[in-house]
Formats: sequence, structure tokens, C-alpha cells
Amino acid sequence: VQLQASGGGLLQAGDSLRLSCAASGLTFSSYDMGWFRQAPGKQREFVAASSWSGAYYADSVKGRFTISKDNAKNSGYLQMNSLRPEDTAVYYCAAAYRPSTRYSPSSYDYWGQGTLVTVSS
Repeated sequence: VQLQASGGGLLQAGDSLRLSCAASGLTFSSYDMGWFRQAPGKQREFVAASSWSGAYYADSVKGRFTISKDNAKNSGYLQMNSLRPEDTAVYYCAAAYRPSTRYSPSSYDYWGQGTLVTVSS
């Protein structure tokens, strides 16, 4: 199983960016997909998740970020709008099979390598 996150970059506050997550080796439609991020010196935190029951977001990104999942393409996306300097982090995509909780990194079975998003003020 492989997940590959891509699309990170250096941006200015207010910019938009779309991250992609390409999955292989698993039946993507059977898995929840999550996005997490980790800023320097901080713990990995939940950003968003896509489940059969809907989409879920951290309060800090609600209304600015949109998660989507294309099972036919084995791909997931995170559209990030109105970026802020505090969004600066390495972003990881992850897949979970029937997670007990979608908000905890420990619930996810597979992880991508991360892509760096840097937002300057």
C-alpha cells in the first residue's frame, strides 16, 4: 500500500492551494481518508476527514478547507483557501479502515510521506 501526498509549496497569506493524495494497493473506496498536519515542534493534528458519513473538519480550518475523495481515481484532495501563516506545516494524507475515531492519527492504517506547505504573512 502506498499513499503519496503532493502539491505543497510556498505561498502568501490569503492564497489557495490544493493538495493531492494518490493511493495504490488498497480498495480506496473502503477506507476513510484523512488529512493531518504537523508544524515544527508540534504534534501531528487532525485537519479533515472524508468518510461514508460525510466530511469532518478541525475548527481551525472549517469554512476554508474542503476535503474530497475520488474513489474512481484512487485519489483524495484537500482544497485550502484563505491560507494563514498558522497553516504552515507538513501535511499528511492517511487512510483508515473503519476507524474507531477519525480524529486521531492512531486510527489510521496507512500514511503518505507528507508535503510541506509554507504560508508567509
